[in-house]
Amino acid sequence: MEYRSVGKSGLKVSEIALGSWMTELAGSEKIRIAEETIRLAYDKGVNFFDCADAYSGGEAERFLGRILKDYPRSSYVVSSKVFFPTGRGANEWGLSRKHIFENIDRTLQNMQMDYIDLYYCHRFDETTPMEETLRALNDLVSKGKILYYGVSEEWGGARLEEAQRIIEKYNLYPITSLQPQYNMIDRYIEHEIMGICEKYGIGITPFSPLAQGLLTGKYKKGRPLPEGSRATHQADKQINNLLTDENLDKVESLSKIAEGLGLSMPVLALAWILRKDIVSSVITGASKPSQLEGNIMASEARLSQYAIDEIDKVLGFVPFERHVG
Repeated sequence: MEYRSVGKSGLKVSEIALGSWMTELAGSEKIRIAEETIRLAYDKGVNFFDCADAYSGGEAERFLGRILKDYPRSSYVVSSKVFFPTGRGANEWGLSRKHIFENIDRTLQNMQMDYIDLYYCHRFDETTPMEETLRALNDLVSKGKILYYGVSEEWGGARLEEAQRIIEKYNLYPITSLQPQYNMIDRYIEHEIMGICEKYGIGITPFSPLAQGLLTGKYKKGRPLPEGSRATHQADKQINNLLTDENLDKVESLSKIAEGLGLSMPVLALAWILRKDIVSSVITGASKPSQLEGNIMASEARLSQYAIDEIDKVLGFVPFERHVG
């Protein structure tokens, strides 16, 4: 496993991280598999474990904390997030100072930890002044309850610039990380956000690197959905909306590139994200240990410029630029 710094900070994380969004905790067998997957990740050198207070109503935090308690606290990096409702009260959501302070205490209690390494704003809160949010996060760093903080892609380029002005004006601790959706199909952050992160030394930790499973290569045009796949049961149908003929044709072409390189399609997709130095770690999901084993191989794969160029031909992505005259 290879490790990278998170932006310009001194924090080192594994190139492959394990996320908790898709962790299933209903039933003893699923719990056993989830625990086995986390422990295998640790044994394979994964030191970055991503979670959120909203996942499984806090149970994901409690579950991850119980397992990580068996390992030295200095040996791993754990992240969590704040924004979504944790109750029905008017102040039990968002990025107000009140909710942030109350929520970090709930997260620390859930995880049985004294501090969280990396604390993300899960969304942007239009009802709270940005200065209030940044000051609250700065104070949590000062108190030692969190070590670093980050934001989601919903903050956007203009908001990141505004945040930087506030940080510089009041000499606050900086934004260390951005957690956006980023993969071969969704390259939105390359239009503007990635450049801003490079400018300010904000490390990027993408989620959904396999586009909800599209980039695994298991979905084929004109064939039935694989039994038990996410497309057969996912409530919000995100993957189903991605299963267009255009996307499936791209994946078929990408699969041929992967085969020529001796890689699986998922490893190609993850290694492609890691081609960018500003990417600190890729947050992957794994419903079973075998998926994790495959994902970890991406840390060993390095794509040549020729391979990257061939991939770009398939993807046909053009960063947005407007020229007048």
